[in-house]
Amino acid sequence: MGIRNIIDKIFNNTSINYNSALESGVAIKVEHLTMEFKVSNDKIDTIKEYVIRTIKRNKGETKTVKVLDDISFTVNRGEKLGILGFNGAGKSTLLRIIAGIYEPTEGDITINGKIAPLLELSAGFDKNYSGKDNIYLNGALLSMDKEYLDSKYDEIVEYSELGDYINFPVKNYSKGMKAKLGFSIATLIDPDILIIDEILSVGDIKFRKKSGEKINEMMAEGVTVLLVSHSINQVRRICDRCIWIDNGKLIMEGPADEVCDAYVEDANYARIKKEKKMKRKLRKKYG
Repeated sequence: MGIRNIIDKIFNNTSINYNSALESGVAIKVEHLTMEFKVSNDKIDTIKEYVIRTIKRNKGETKTVKVLDDISFTVNRGEKLGILGFNGAGKSTLLRIIAGIYEPTEGDITINGKIAPLLELSAGFDKNYSGKDNIYLNGALLSMDKEYLDSKYDEIVEYSELGDYINFPVKNYSKGMKAKLGFSIATLIDPDILIIDEILSVGDIKFRKKSGEKINEMMAEGVTVLLVSHSINQVRRICDRCIWIDNGKLIMEGPADEVCDAYVEDANYARIKKEKKMKRKLRKKYG
């Protein structure tokens, strides 16, 4: 099936009515969300070993890892929500579920509005097709109709600064060019909800400045924001409210400063505890 047929099929299957959805004061509602992944207990280093074990039916047992455990929260329209947690807490997985990249194991999510997921900006591109084709492919996946994308096409191309390269296959793009195109598609479709996994550094210095200004402009216009960032100062500055996730569980929810203070205190306690443990090990080893 050609890329045009694929895009047309996605357009025809799009059934989300964002205008009616926006009548609600709630932008995102997450209810009892659980996410589990199955991982192999055995380490298989090569494709050859995988094939041999598959033929012999002895790939080994898998275990289930619960990345998110019964998470529930609500984000009101126009609110800026920070998501805190140490590495491996489940923050990025949560964002990917809300963005529609992962299907949760259990639970329900209600999304009222168009989402711009600023995660892996080029993750949805098909490298064998042109930048132009990928604009329509990504737009279709974000539930935009073709007429709307037609009206935004020139603006997206101009903002991306790709010029004639928009007609080249994406496999010939540099990482920066793909990021520029991904950012332009995500932010120029007039999203209602902005999902950011760390503040982005997109393209060259000039484009980074432009993309930063674009994000600030969208936030000033009342776009709902979900932000994951390891910069506590950034979270305090941007967010109204925060949730804190640890080992897949919701630990705390409340005003940004209160949650940030508790998170920093816990991080400092964990750091001191780790340092004391290391000192004990060194004393035991060297006397």
